[in-house]
Amino acid sequence: MRLSLVALALGLSSLVSAKQRSAQHVGKKHLDEKRNTFAPRSAPAHAQHEKRAGSQYLTNATAPFAVNGSAIPLVPFDVGESYAGLLPISDAANASELFFWFFPSENPAASNEILIWLNGGPGCSSLEGFLQENGPFLWQYGTFAPVPNVWSWTNLTNMVWVEQPVGTGFSQGTVTATSELDVAAQFLGFFKNFVDTFAMQGYTVYIAGESYAGYYVPYIADAMFNASDTEYYNISSIMIYDPSLSYDVVQEQIPTAAFVDYWSNLLDLNETFTAQLHNMSNVCGYDTFLDEALTFPPKGPLPTPPNVDLSDDSCDTFDLTFNAISEVNPCFDIYQVATTCPLLWDVLGFPGSFDYVPDGAFIYFNRTDVQEAIHAPIMEWEECSNGDVFVNGTDNSPPSALSVLPSVIEQADRVIIGHGILDMVLIYNGTLVAIQNMTFNGGQGFSVPPSEFDDFYVPYHVSYDNQLGDIAGAGNMGHYHTERGLTLVTVQLSGHMIPQYAPSAAYRQLEFLLGRIPSLGTIGPFTTMNGTSY
Repeated sequence: MRLSLVALALGLSSLVSAKQRSAQHVGKKHLDEKRNTFAPRSAPAHAQHEKRAGSQYLTNATAPFAVNGSAIPLVPFDVGESYAGLLPISDAANASELFFWFFPSENPAASNEILIWLNGGPGCSSLEGFLQENGPFLWQYGTFAPVPNVWSWTNLTNMVWVEQPVGTGFSQGTVTATSELDVAAQFLGFFKNFVDTFAMQGYTVYIAGESYAGYYVPYIADAMFNASDTEYYNISSIMIYDPSLSYDVVQEQIPTAAFVDYWSNLLDLNETFTAQLHNMSNVCGYDTFLDEALTFPPKGPLPTPPNVDLSDDSCDTFDLTFNAISEVNPCFDIYQVATTCPLLWDVLGFPGSFDYVPDGAFIYFNRTDVQEAIHAPIMEWEECSNGDVFVNGTDNSPPSALSVLPSVIEQADRVIIGHGILDMVLIYNGTLVAIQNMTFNGGQGFSVPPSEFDDFYVPYHVSYDNQLGDIAGAGNMGHYHTERGLTLVTVQLSGHMIPQYAPSAAYRQLEFLLGRIPSLGTIGPFTTMNGTSY
């Protein structure tokens, strides 16, 4: 269904428990020795592909990081060549270290490129993305065992999942970052050591991530562009899913009433509540602001949003709505608002918005045998850190849409912002407002409304034996628009984590990011034959 201008993208017409992952994912608090350097690879594509039947990245320098792909605990199949461990953020003695897990691709088109995946938080592990979104094997909520992931991004390109900043997951050291500039500088130090270790000098670099990575990814990309060093930071393009881009009031409070209207049949809130919500949204100035913000093309820079510092609790539409929905649906998940009971166990400890590990269950990356297999420290691992990853828990950087993102759009080959429409952690209208207030490549925002966006097409494919790792949608799954180097794409039936909820859609978006297809409206098969048929 198209998003209509009349409804201002999501129906304008008209956190909660102490350890919920929702708050952590979007930046809230409640709810060594220098590595060896090797020359870049220069083998032709067909020769490179032949090498990949073996261990293409195994050298004296990488051997300490090599993972036995047939001995991953509880994984009853060989996951292939990979490397994992800690690398320092600088060459200084006793430097802090970031944990990574690197998987080479067997796709010959990937011979000289690498994609970095980052989860959000701040303080949430990218091993979440690895195990439940786009890695080579999946262990989803409520399932018995891990399965191969037909939609693994390693089918398309070389992938590295990195736990950062310092203080996240298995990463080790003292938290010193006070801003995204610090985080980016530390990441570039780590990545230089990674490039040297795996002899990836000159590789084309792509960065993707979700949620609070709406800060991380643009700031790191901006730092790579500014480094002017294509040997180590040959950055091409970025993709961010359901990203933190602007003020919290813009991405949560202001668009809440429109979100409730759009999903009214699903959320099942009574008329008394919705009248109260609309009155609050109107009195607080949210409706007027949103109406002005979602004008195509924009009339000019937007004014400061109402309640920008969230100091007026009487205008807290977001928590009011969350609490009301939770009375109706006690298993309500703001990551994917179509979720209902029962509550499923998650091997990472957080099914959706909940902290839930039933008796007899375990957290996968807390197992000593898993930690030993991937060269991780023996420690208590948390999907989202309970400690601060910024000094005093404060990231002093402005949101990326108000700072570095416009410049990144102007320098990158492609920038993609994807948004799942079932996400209430960060609401689609807020993302659209952030875009409409940005000036990039000689213009402000988009010139056309969502009602004029094109269909986002995902190729039809055969699902083999109905295994969990290959079930995914096809056809027109949302809408997209590309203008002046920026692409916005929606996925209608996805929540916050698009590669988890709509893996085939994310796979197609990655093909576009890598330049393998000309647009997200391309009609035709996937560019790979790895486990799917057309």
